[in-house]
Amino acid sequence: MGVALTRSAQWTAAGHGAKTLEVTPLNEAIVKEIIMFVESFIYKYPQEANYVFVEPLEWKTNLDPSAFGSGYAVSGTTVKSEEVDKNGEPLLYLSVPQIKIRSFGQLSRMLYIAKNMKLKEAQACIEANRNPVAKILGLEYNIINEKNGNSFVSSILDKITKDNDSENEIKMKIALQLKQLDLHLLNHSLKHISLEIRLNPGAVKNDIELLKQFSGKGEQTVLESIEYTSDYEFSNGCRAPPWRQIKGEICYVLVKPHDAETLCVTCSKEGVFLNGGKTDDEGQINYERKGEIYKDLVTLLKEKSAIFSENMSKQEIKFSEQPQKDQPNEAPKEEVAITHKTSITSRKSTQEKNRINLGRSQLTKRLEPSLNWRTSVSSKESRNTLRDTQVEKHGGKLEKSRSSLSSGRAQLIRKSVEKIEEIISDSSSESEEDEEQPDHRQEANADLPSEYWQIQKLVKYLKGGNQTATVIALCSMKDFNLAQETCQLAIRDVGGLEVLINLLETDEVKCKIGSLKILKEISHNPQIRRNIVDLGGLPVMVNILDSPHKSLKCLAAETIANVAKFRRARRVVRRHGGITKLVALLDCGKHSAEPAQSSLYETRDVEVARCGALALWSCSKSYANKEAIRKAGGIPLLARLLKTSHENMLIPVVGTLQECASEENYRAAIKAERIIENLVKNLNSENEQLQEHCAMAIYQCAEDEETRDLVRLHGGLKPLASLLNNTDNKERLAAVTGAIWKCSISKENVTKFREYKAIETLVGLLTDQPEEVLVNVVGALGECCQEHENRVIIRKCGGIQPLVNLLVGINQALLVNVTKAVGACAIEPESMMIIDRLDGVRLLWSLLKNPHPDVKASAAWALCPCIQNAKDAGEMVRSFVGGLELVVNLLKSDNKEVLASVCAVITNIAKDQENLAVITDHGVVPLLSKLANTNNDKLRRHLAETISRCCMWGRNRVAFGEHKAVAPLVRYLKSNDTNVHRATAQALYQLSEDADNCITMHENGAVKLLLDMVGSPDEELQEAAAGCISNIRRLALAIEKARYS
Repeated sequence: MGVALTRSAQWTAAGHGAKTLEVTPLNEAIVKEIIMFVESFIYKYPQEANYVFVEPLEWKTNLDPSAFGSGYAVSGTTVKSEEVDKNGEPLLYLSVPQIKIRSFGQLSRMLYIAKNMKLKEAQACIEANRNPVAKILGLEYNIINEKNGNSFVSSILDKITKDNDSENEIKMKIALQLKQLDLHLLNHSLKHISLEIRLNPGAVKNDIELLKQFSGKGEQTVLESIEYTSDYEFSNGCRAPPWRQIKGEICYVLVKPHDAETLCVTCSKEGVFLNGGKTDDEGQINYERKGEIYKDLVTLLKEKSAIFSENMSKQEIKFSEQPQKDQPNEAPKEEVAITHKTSITSRKSTQEKNRINLGRSQLTKRLEPSLNWRTSVSSKESRNTLRDTQVEKHGGKLEKSRSSLSSGRAQLIRKSVEKIEEIISDSSSESEEDEEQPDHRQEANADLPSEYWQIQKLVKYLKGGNQTATVIALCSMKDFNLAQETCQLAIRDVGGLEVLINLLETDEVKCKIGSLKILKEISHNPQIRRNIVDLGGLPVMVNILDSPHKSLKCLAAETIANVAKFRRARRVVRRHGGITKLVALLDCGKHSAEPAQSSLYETRDVEVARCGALALWSCSKSYANKEAIRKAGGIPLLARLLKTSHENMLIPVVGTLQECASEENYRAAIKAERIIENLVKNLNSENEQLQEHCAMAIYQCAEDEETRDLVRLHGGLKPLASLLNNTDNKERLAAVTGAIWKCSISKENVTKFREYKAIETLVGLLTDQPEEVLVNVVGALGECCQEHENRVIIRKCGGIQPLVNLLVGINQALLVNVTKAVGACAIEPESMMIIDRLDGVRLLWSLLKNPHPDVKASAAWALCPCIQNAKDAGEMVRSFVGGLELVVNLLKSDNKEVLASVCAVITNIAKDQENLAVITDHGVVPLLSKLANTNNDKLRRHLAETISRCCMWGRNRVAFGEHKAVAPLVRYLKSNDTNVHRATAQALYQLSEDADNCITMHENGAVKLLLDMVGSPDEELQEAAAGCISNIRRLALAIEKARYS
């Protein structure tokens, strides 16, 4: 952490010499990574989280004392944590505005309390503690200097060996974790810096000159004026003074928008930002940055001026069209024609067209400022342009106009079309690679490797050569390292992609194979994928799937599999009939036109089917494609392929099934095709990737009870339990634990897992695992905890403490599962004592403040057994400051599950008379009465139980009648749920102690409904119904007696 903050973070000197972090994207990324590390520390390393720092981390905070809740003693402007060190000193001490923190646990909780302010608090902490490692561990552990960094581990190990001190061992672990964080931050910074788009003097000058052309006093101009602060230009193109050029600054510009004051802007290699402006006295520039960094001048001005943004959008088409207007004698679209049927095309014609292409590209570079000027054009223009590229294809001739300008315009058209398609896009279940990646292009003056220029020469041969030259050029190009990004982008930058796609439309099989082999390799690059889609390459590949040549089918399917990694590409494949053709490849053996020896024949069939499954796997990430695969008859074919012994075939087949199993229709079809048996069989494979996908498919399907039974009957539980012991592959571990979680919903499966000792293994996975694994592990334990034997196992294995430690996390799914598990464990009195000792009830209560309804509801359900089984539960509940008021206020929620769970909690709280009096004062009666008009049986049951319990204090019975709660309760008796009947009869019995309530019940027909329930086999229901009728009857007799007397 020390090295990263010293070398990677960007610091600036403030007025009095105190350095602060600059407001830059890199700094923000570093601070966010540190926040993620600290937030996860408390549940990843619970023992180390309790370690007390050598010196406290101290800084000025903006947190208000009122933000601190349970676990802290708040007094005016000071806050002390209840958690203290061995000397009795609090681990968190706040005396506004200074805060001192002495453990990672308190740091993590402080960030949770800070919520939206956590970024500011973390930045303030880093700025005030420039050497945090020394304060946390002491000077001997300081790893800021590189000299100490290489030898600190060995010296600490020597110290541990000599001292044999547990505290030094914890220090060692923390030091290693901080060292790993340091390396992670350095790597993250390098990646961040490598992705930044750096400006150069030429691009900045072109932008400014173009803005000058559209500036002036008119209404249609984008600016009033724009001018440099200095007229002198250095030989390198910069206008900034030499001592500022060292910092990467290029020039300074005064910009006067129509609707804002004059802006003084600094243009630097890192971007464009506002500076302090010119001083009034000497006219010198205040170079200090006064805002965030923008990628270019246009982006900054759009942010600062509404009129600029509006007028700019009107001028953008002119910017993109200007290069064409300046070339009146230019050749039309058809620039390059390659004919492979004959070699009639003369060398002279080819040379002339190459000269035109070169001249155009040079002219384009001179006229176009940068790619940042390219923005959206109208949808009509974009659609017409795309249509032109489709129409200009004629059989064997490959006549598509391409140049460096058209390559840029393709990006422009793509962005416009995507905006239109996003509005009408199909729903998609995935988020992988759906964001548009930045388009990295080689700078003209960049140092390019020799491969770049060699590939450029080969592309020229592809464009102008005959059939033989084309094949040789393709073979030569294939010999390059096409996995290297430089080679991939070289092919694109010199127009090679267009030629390769054109070759796919020729009649020459060799040319097609060579082109597809290259496209298959370079399509691993996200930018190349998008370029292939922009150039209309996918429809051509889909057509090749009908070819009688199996090699072509395989290559086309594999390339589609690589390209269809983002939503727009998958949509193109489906709309051009690609899904149906890919499904047909799974059964291609029957339709082959290539007679051959049986072994070779069979091998080719398997390879074709494998490639088809691979492409379907990529396409199956969207809902519409899943439906298309099902309708095309893909499931029976996938089921048949699942019986093969070829592992390279099984992986894409199971991967496709795993993706599709998220849909209910697929799960039913998977059962019908008896696929579960084969999934279970492949769990015993030696291939880890295949095991992972099989486990994930079971996880998706095991929502259904019948599927869970099938997994057990086919012997799938034992291999799942055995795979828990292999924890190196975290992706596979997450899939296996997920499958175990879903299978554990069935009690019979839980019994089997207990036999296989899986519960003990799951308890061991509660620490030092990623969140994806923890969610599933805790979910499985939550299901297992429903049985007494398993609760005892978890307690004896020491599982209660790690479960309670996870209650301080922030992952919503993890919190839902861990609260369920802790609540189930609390049923056991021995486990409840451990939970109470670990402050677990307070942590559960604090989760009632969580913003997610599911977490609130799960925490409330978990509190019910805690209150039921705690010693002196009434006093425990009252000890939580503001706890009762919090629970009562949750009755204002709109979520039915939250309301039902809170009613259950109040039922248990109200068993203590003193607590019942407190919640009555907090207005529980009117809030419960408002909920009476509900049709949800689960809420009805717990609401009726709560009302029954609350009637036992003061005049609450009368109050329920006054708030119109009695009549709706009578309607509950018409429910089909016996539990609702019992709870309602008990509530009505308590309410019937008031005469007015008896009258309301009689008027709403309660007597007849209760009479039917007197004969119920449920004794509690019988007794409550009879008691209520008795009270109503007594009132009626009293009225009759009073009338006659």
